[in-house]
Amino acid sequence: MATDATVTEATATYAVAPGIPPVMDGPMIDSMSTARSLPTLEMNDQNSGISSAELELYDRQVRLWGIKAQERIRAAKVLLVNVKATGTEIAKNLILNGIGSLTISDMDLVQESDLGAQYFLRTEDVGSSRAVAAATRLQELNPRVAVVADTGDVTLKGPDYFSAFDVVVASDMPFFMLSMVNAGTRVANTKFYSCGTHGLYGFVFADLIQHEYIIEREQSNRATALSAESTTRDVVGVNTKKENGKNIEMVTKRETYTPLMLANSSPLPDDYIRNRRRMKGVSPLLPAFRALWDFERSTGRFPGHSREDLVSFTQLINEKLKELQLPPDLLKADFLRNFLQGVGAEIVPTAAFVGGRLSEDVINVLGKREQPIQNMLLFDGESFQAPIYALHPIFDASLLPTNGTLSSVPAMTQSSAPQATPGPSNVSNGFAAVQSQPELPSEPQPQPESSRVETNGNGVNVDASSGNGHAASTGNAAETSVGPVANINPAPAPTNASPGP
Repeated sequence: MATDATVTEATATYAVAPGIPPVMDGPMIDSMSTARSLPTLEMNDQNSGISSAELELYDRQVRLWGIKAQERIRAAKVLLVNVKATGTEIAKNLILNGIGSLTISDMDLVQESDLGAQYFLRTEDVGSSRAVAAATRLQELNPRVAVVADTGDVTLKGPDYFSAFDVVVASDMPFFMLSMVNAGTRVANTKFYSCGTHGLYGFVFADLIQHEYIIEREQSNRATALSAESTTRDVVGVNTKKENGKNIEMVTKRETYTPLMLANSSPLPDDYIRNRRRMKGVSPLLPAFRALWDFERSTGRFPGHSREDLVSFTQLINEKLKELQLPPDLLKADFLRNFLQGVGAEIVPTAAFVGGRLSEDVINVLGKREQPIQNMLLFDGESFQAPIYALHPIFDASLLPTNGTLSSVPAMTQSSAPQATPGPSNVSNGFAAVQSQPELPSEPQPQPESSRVETNGNGVNVDASSGNGHAASTGNAAETSVGPVANINPAPAPTNASPGP
């Protein structure tokens, strides 16, 4: 509990900066009321354990999303599976934003190839546990966050393990492992994210099961109704408040999600399929990643540079174009060449954006503010675009039970065909298969509404155009280490968790 001296000191600190009024969970207060209001804010937060030192450390983000959201973030427990380049960015961002605890699960040992893109590792770490080596240095960023290293195999964990966390993030793993972790989080009712990067390209997938969040906006003349906004989003509550003389509407929305395995075989939303112009603007990364995951699942590795792999992958990606009902001329030879050349490569700017965008979404979800990713984000580092596609299976409503109980699994009326495996092909040249397609019309190609690579500034600021992605450090980094990091399994076993290029 803060003493009177602590409160007085905090009040004086804020009072000397009249141009930057503090923000409570409600209206901003002007500089004249700072000295009166801050002690009230401080005393009201004693039950949550937030001290005046923490309020000063996280001052900028408290101004963004309020004290209640910061309390939820402060109490959150996050599991990060695999700490490669993208995982390193995610861990850094979440720790600097002040979550409660971060458990790093990684059973691999540090290799020399890890030193290029994972800047928390050193040469002397080669041969040691990657989870322990990274966690030790990550702890120094913020001693208020508990950082734990787990060197066990996450695919052998049961739902009870995942139920101990608020969010599970799996990065840069084979598709079948991502699906296994997602299945465990579903049973445990724990929110799940997955991500990965390959050269200049990357993806973020979210399965939050069901998630409610609040959007605050100025109240219009027309009241917001409790209704469905889309097939996955419903307005479930509306409240109002007065702020700076204005009527503010607080709209509670609920998003419903689909697991990764189903999303990977789901069609594009109906508003895309019915609009030819929008279909022409779909990112070729969507069929490319689906083809990559199919190739990886059937061969246990990434495609190489052999003619056989090129032909097989080209055949797969053309099949994915048909499954998604995309025009065949969407795929260009230059894109396919660049994508295959980057498979398995870790590039820091790509990892910085993908990791920054994902960790920003995690912070918003923990604070229950802003609309989260729904549900597949694709990052193209060449065009600097990051469209988001809502991929969900379509069910036949006539097969659903009418008594409110699900007696059998409903059949899908529209879904992708069974996953293809690469086999013999009569295509003589993989690139020729796509080079022979006609060019796209010269008319401007529409992009999805969320295609612009920009964030809303809630704690993680990312500049994709310059290749830099960094979390907004909302406090001063710790100057001293806090001692050894806990190690759940002190004897890691070297395995190949993900296939090499």
